[in-house]
Amino acid sequence: MPPDAQHYLVCGTEDCKKNCQFYCNDCHHPMCEQCRDEHQKSPETKGHEVVPYKQRKRQLPMQKCKIHPTKDIDLLCEECQIPLCYKCATTKEHRGHVFTDLEIVFTENCSSYHVEITKIRSYFEPTSQDLKKEIVRDVTEIKKIMERIRTTMKAEAEDVKKLVDTVTSDKIKHFDKIEQSLLETLNGQNQEIDDYINYLNDLIQTYYGYLSPSNIEQLTLALKSESLIIRPIPETSKRVPPVFTAGQYSEEDVAKLLGKITIPNTKPENRKIKPMETVSIQLKSKGKQRKQDREKSDVKQTLSRSPSVTKVREVTIPGLGSVYHISLGKSGRLWVSDGFGDLVQTDLQGNQLQKKQTNGRSEGYHTVTQDGDLIYTDEHNKVINRITPDSTITEFIKTGVWAPVSIHSSHINGDILVGMMHGECKVTRYNKTGTEIQNIQRDNKGQTLYSAPLYITENINGDVCVSDYSIGAVVVVDKLGQHRFSFTGQRSRFIPYGICTDVLGHILVCDDISDSVYLLDQDGQFLSLLLTPQQGVHGPRRVCVDDENNLWVGQNTNTVTVYKYLQ
Repeated sequence: MPPDAQHYLVCGTEDCKKNCQFYCNDCHHPMCEQCRDEHQKSPETKGHEVVPYKQRKRQLPMQKCKIHPTKDIDLLCEECQIPLCYKCATTKEHRGHVFTDLEIVFTENCSSYHVEITKIRSYFEPTSQDLKKEIVRDVTEIKKIMERIRTTMKAEAEDVKKLVDTVTSDKIKHFDKIEQSLLETLNGQNQEIDDYINYLNDLIQTYYGYLSPSNIEQLTLALKSESLIIRPIPETSKRVPPVFTAGQYSEEDVAKLLGKITIPNTKPENRKIKPMETVSIQLKSKGKQRKQDREKSDVKQTLSRSPSVTKVREVTIPGLGSVYHISLGKSGRLWVSDGFGDLVQTDLQGNQLQKKQTNGRSEGYHTVTQDGDLIYTDEHNKVINRITPDSTITEFIKTGVWAPVSIHSSHINGDILVGMMHGECKVTRYNKTGTEIQNIQRDNKGQTLYSAPLYITENINGDVCVSDYSIGAVVVVDKLGQHRFSFTGQRSRFIPYGICTDVLGHILVCDDISDSVYLLDQDGQFLSLLLTPQQGVHGPRRVCVDDENNLWVGQNTNTVTVYKYLQ
């Protein structure tokens, strides 16, 4: 509790237990309203200064002079800046000096201290507490980021181990074949020598037979026989075994394979401390902001799902055969694209305002920013382009080796979310100026999250929602990139396309299998099939919700249909 805080102040008049509201600066006496009236009527005290208690003068502590023990210290020497009694003021050390009533000085200082206390309580302390909360949030975020990096490093190490095992296995198989070939050659030579030795043994037996001929004919035959000539020893050669040369690698080489951790050479941004002169303005504006927040909250509280879905209107898009993506702009403008790179801007009546040829396909490759510009991905040239309201096209972001395929501009803070592909897939977050600030690629187990992130959006709680038709799932992560859930449909197969969210946090997604629009809650629980073929929907490809909470649906025709589903 602050030193000056009290639950209840009691009147200082003897036997009076009423609440203290006033204070006599002359008597330094707290009093209630009744005692004040009596105090001001009394001839002895009617001239006293009686003020509200909070405006009271603080009573000067009573202290005796050490030089003149019978006198109170009640003056301040302005030249020497020391407190003293009136007798000290008459001494030669202070002759000619200016003196001030010490109580007046004390009162003025008390007023100044009250101002400083007010500053501390209204600005310095709450601002410091806000900074403390921000630091705590940063600690939590840093821990999550480091854990994600740690998980990714382990996954990379496992990939390298698998690669080493694969390469080692292939090399061993190759050496096994070399060994087999060498052994086959040596075994052949061995067999050839065995055959030659057998030949020699047979030849010896023949010679022994000739040494003891049984008749003349046998001797004559031996003299004529050419078999007496000994065949030469067969030639054999030594095999040259392979030589294994150990790989030349170091700890640094292995570290390169596993990636590296770098600390960006960026000067840390100082936390913003709001100027003290703006505090009073902000205090006034907080009331207005709270009112606006209440109004928004009231809108959310009054909105709910309608028992039926009502068609509001249809907009025919000239020059297109189908509608694969819609970006709602400002001032009643919308951008619509097909699956062949045609990008058309129309008004709400379907009148064409401009048409662009892009490298886009059937994915959600364009979005309108908070500034009202349209930005779109160029997968072929690996860039993100911007179309300003005056139709100028400029290069906005280069994505390096990654091909950008889908994009969404956050309604919360203007960040830009981009679905990327390059062997693997990821979602990259840029701020509104195009600076990369986050990559979302793997879950907590190191597994890749995406296979084809062709449509992307953001929910009111900051969740990033990706429609991935390749794995047949809506993949949702929180704003820190942590995997929350994956929705894989209600039936045996589910192929999601266009996706959006609404003011209640619902997730709406098109399903190619059932030709329907699914409605999910913020946590991925299935709520209903919002639109089905029975309601006249044919091949829904894209959904988005406008500022009036109407649902816009693009289909395999050149017509965009608008529905009312909230009430």
